[in-house]
Amino acid sequence: MSPPQLRVMAGELGDIFWDLPPWIIYSPGYDLGCTIYVANHTDEEKEYALMGALYRNGALLSEEALPVYGYTWFKVAAGDFIRIYGALRFDETDADLFVGLIERESNMATDSVSTRLVSPAAAGALPPTWPGAPGIVGADWSAMLWMMMPVMMMAMMVAIARPGKEKVVVVATPEEAKEILPPEEARRLLPPGRE
Repeated sequence: MSPPQLRVMAGELGDIFWDLPPWIIYSPGYDLGCTIYVANHTDEEKEYALMGALYRNGALLSEEALPVYGYTWFKVAAGDFIRIYGALRFDETDADLFVGLIERESNMATDSVSTRLVSPAAAGALPPTWPGAPGIVGADWSAMLWMMMPVMMMAMMVAIARPGKEKVVVVATPEEAKEILPPEEARRLLPPGRE
């Protein structure tokens, strides 16, 4: 059995999101707080369940239903979403955590989210997919390029938005200001403020 394949916004019968990052440092036995969002973008009310699974190197370590307010199945109105606050606790780390959204009528997983649980000893200073991180053989340069993309985009925007060399005029007296500024009737004046 292998971990489910993730597809962005793939749920035809509903979507699941959460606030956990792609990887997180986790010590076994501690609560991992998270907020899960379940969206029903269909035209009719749906019932869903959450299934949690831990995988290590493609092997299933554990799988269980995650109760929501004490119930396995919960309803989401058509075109609406719900926010679920909770905590997860596991006896394992250095594993991939998947939470699948199961739609009751089809009894199939319609969408899923995942994060990698990394032990504090293996975490080091680099993310697990960063080139040179512990346990990574070779280099995954695509992860580094994606992380550098915002920096490159900002540098390009600065280069485009930066005007050419302009003259800086220092106004020393009100007489000089009258010569430099356009006539008062050409200037746009702001309307008076409210009292």
